[in-house]
Amino acid sequence: MSEAQKSATFLFHGELNDFLTPSRRNRPVRCLFRGRQTAKHLIESLGVPHPEVGSLRLGEKTLSLDTLVEDGDWIEVHPPPLPLPLPHLSLAASEEPIRFVLDNHLGRLAAYLRLFGFDALYRNDLQDDELAQISYTEERVLLTRDHRLLMRACVQQGYWLRSKLPRQQLVEVLRRWNLVPQVRPFRRCLRCNGLLQEVPKEQILSRLQPLTRLYYDDFRLCAGCGQIYWRGSHYERMQSWMGRVLQAAVITP
Repeated sequence: MSEAQKSATFLFHGELNDFLTPSRRNRPVRCLFRGRQTAKHLIESLGVPHPEVGSLRLGEKTLSLDTLVEDGDWIEVHPPPLPLPLPHLSLAASEEPIRFVLDNHLGRLAAYLRLFGFDALYRNDLQDDELAQISYTEERVLLTRDHRLLMRACVQQGYWLRSKLPRQQLVEVLRRWNLVPQVRPFRRCLRCNGLLQEVPKEQILSRLQPLTRLYYDDFRLCAGCGQIYWRGSHYERMQSWMGRVLQAAVITP
């Protein structure tokens, strides 16, 4: 004999409506289910990934995502208040304020985050299960345009980027964690994410083009891949572009 069908009603607030179909946004959504189901399972069945959820309320009672939903429950689902606090990194060797891993379609955003000094792991050959596991084991925030990827059970911290444009995605990330005060530009390799270190010009002289050899004296070397960086003619343009991004990302009271 099959179990009796139950129903619960969910009301999603704020940006959580981005995950719902237009007919379900900003209105109560009835969810049918059988058996013992957690709030997390039912919320994700409606399209909202658990890392995007801030709090759950049943009347005056606060629920957790692991709460078993009862027949007739009316649950309000809120996004977290922004900006989010920086995640606590338990890895003893980490001196980073926040660490990211990005899915295969976000290479440009990864380069931008590295430009601003953030640890942004990106490889275009990583599969979804690998991305989710890296996010968990290395305590990295998973950035993606695939909201289903955020629903994997081991993903604890993640964010679904609303924009498809890399520059606007960068502003989204900076604003979500209020990262403008944490920006330390030109300290990471744009290619491999490695840290840059000062290197004497004489040590890399043979690798420089004649005009670079002649006009520049301050160089950085990637400890990971050996890429060389210097403040060439593009440097002022990059600074100007970065200034506009930071201005857009500042959170005003």
